[in-house]
Formats: sequence, C-alpha cells, structure tokens
Amino acid sequence: MTATSQSLRELHRIHRQLADLGERLDAGPRKIAASAAMVTKQQTAETQAAEDLTSARVAVDQKQLELKSGESKIADLKVKLNTASNNREYQAFLEQIAAAEMANSVLEDEILEALEKIEQLQIGQGQAKESVEKAKTELARTEKMVTDETGQLESEVVRLEAELQGCEEQLPAEFRAEYDRVVRGKGEEAMAPIDGDNCGGCFQQVTPNMMNELSLGRVVMCRACGRLLYPSE
Repeated sequence: MTATSQSLRELHRIHRQLADLGERLDAGPRKIAASAAMVTKQQTAETQAAEDLTSARVAVDQKQLELKSGESKIADLKVKLNTASNNREYQAFLEQIAAAEMANSVLEDEILEALEKIEQLQIGQGQAKESVEKAKTELARTEKMVTDETGQLESEVVRLEAELQGCEEQLPAEFRAEYDRVVRGKGEEAMAPIDGDNCGGCFQQVTPNMMNELSLGRVVMCRACGRLLYPSE
C-alpha cells in the first residue's frame, strides 16, 4: 500500500470519527429538549388535574347547596301540611313533599358519586405532581449527563482535528486539491475502501486499470459515486 493510500485510510477513519462525534454532540441538545418537553407535558397534566379537581369541588358544593335548599323546602311544606284547611290541600302538600324528598334522594346519590370522584381526582392530582417531580429529576440528570459528555466529546474533536490536519499535510500537493474538493462535497463519505473489486461505498466494480493507478499512488475515484478509493487491508 502506498503512503497516499495509507493516508486516505487514516483520513477516512478520522472523518468518520469526527462525523460520529458531531452527531453525538448534536444529540445532546435534542435529549435535553425531549426531557424539557416531558416536564412541560407533565406540568400541563398536573394543571389539568388541579382544574378538574376544582371543578368537581365546585359542582359538589352546588349540589350540597341544592340539597340544603330542598331540605328547607320540605321543612316548609311540612309546616304547611299541619295547617292545611281541607283534605285536598293536605293531599297536595303530601305530593309536593314526596316530590321534594325524591329530588333530594337523587341529589344525595349524585353528591355521594361526586365525593367518590373527588377522591379519585385527588389521587390523580398527587400522581400528576409525582410525575412532574420525576420529569424534573430526569431533566436535571439529562442536562448533567449531556454537559459532562459534551466536554469529553469536544476534547476528542480537538484531538482528532489536530490529527486530521497532520494527516492532510502528508498528502502530495497534486493530490491535496482533489481531496479537498471531494471532502467539501461529501464529508466523511468522501472516501471508500475497495471491497474485493468493488467500491466499498456504492459497490460498483473497480476496473483493473483503476487498481493499477491506485498501486502507483495516483488519485483514483469511483466512477459511480465519486469517492476517493483506497485498498482495503
């Protein structure tokens, strides 16, 4: 393998490692954003749970007021019942009392159901608060992890960029211009090893003449994908 081929191998390795580090660095803010979005989602759920609980309490308070009003009405009707002047009036008061008691019975059942619902909503609100705290804890953990990892990744990027510069400086002048052009266009995909007699990037066949050119240390590009080729180990 020529020195140029060896340099391409090393350059390809470095470019791929830098690309991987770049992806990992980009993933950090996305992880934080996802955790922050979860906090917001849980906070929204907690707010909704609190609003549902408040609405349920208002509703049961209203029904309890209606029940008290119904009880007062029944008490008034019983007083009137005792002062009825005739049987017809007496019977009318009895019917009104029965209707009022039926309405109050329905209200009592509704109030009981509403109180049970409030108990469930209180449990749900407590769970929602716990979910918010868990999401906040996870966000803090993610932020710390990303911060710590970012420092390590950035240090590795600096090291690899220095290594990349050193390798690039070893390329022959007549080869460097072509290398720079392809790298600008393809990034870490600018190079590919030869896999058997095929391009390792697009798997198109490499001709014997191209292999001869490669053995002489000349620039050889895949005719299909435009990658700079180098022999596989």
